[in-house]
Amino acid sequence: MSLADSNPCLDCGACCATFRVSFYWSEAEARGLPAELTEQVNAWFSCMGGTNQARPHCVALEGAVGEAVSCRVYVQRPSPCREVEAGDSQCAKARARHGLPALICE
Repeated sequence: MSLADSNPCLDCGACCATFRVSFYWSEAEARGLPAELTEQVNAWFSCMGGTNQARPHCVALEGAVGEAVSCRVYVQRPSPCREVEAGDSQCAKARARHGLPALICE
């Protein structure tokens, strides 16, 4: 079994190119996220750069959605990224937006 077989997110990345990744502003510093990779949303919230637009695409996402991807800041990723679950309704929505079939996770 390959790593991509056990973690389908490694060849997907659809969620990183579909949703705004916003979090309480101090989380970025606490997790060690480079400031140049985040954007201020308002006085209380920041987001990952590139995700606060009509066609979101996180600046930390490397590779091609649906083929092979990785996150440049995986260890420091903010809480919304840590809460994503492969195969849930948000995953299915993101994958559909990119023309990918829903995951069947058991």
